[in-house]
Amino acid sequence: MPKIPMCDRCLFYAHNPYLVCAVHLDGVDGDSCLDFREDPNAEPVEVWEPEGASYYNGELILQPEQRRTQQQQLELLDTHPMFTGKCPQCEYEFDRDYTARVHWDCPECGWMDDSV
Repeated sequence: MPKIPMCDRCLFYAHNPYLVCAVHLDGVDGDSCLDFREDPNAEPVEVWEPEGASYYNGELILQPEQRRTQQQQLELLDTHPMFTGKCPQCEYEFDRDYTARVHWDCPECGWMDDSV
C-alpha cells in the first residue's frame, strides 16, 4: 500500500497493516496528502543535523569540506584584492570591476592569486 512518511504522524492513520488511513484506505497517490492532520499525541519528529550539514527544503545537505581554517578565511578577507581592491604585495590598486574579474593576478609585481 502506498504510504508517505507523514502518514505516521497523521490523526487519520489507521496503525493497521491492511489499511493506511480512515480517509484514504489504499493510501495516497503522490508525495503529499491534502487531508493530513497532525496527531497531537504523535511522537515528535527529531530534526537532527550532523556537524557540517544543514537542512534545505527538508533535505539534509552535507557542506563541502573547508580547505581553510577559520583564521585563514579571516586573513583572506583582510588581504585578498577581491575584498580590499589592492595587491597584498605591492598595494597596486585594481579596477573596481568586481563582477567581471575572475583572476586577481597583479600586473605590477607578479603576485598570483592561488585561492581559486
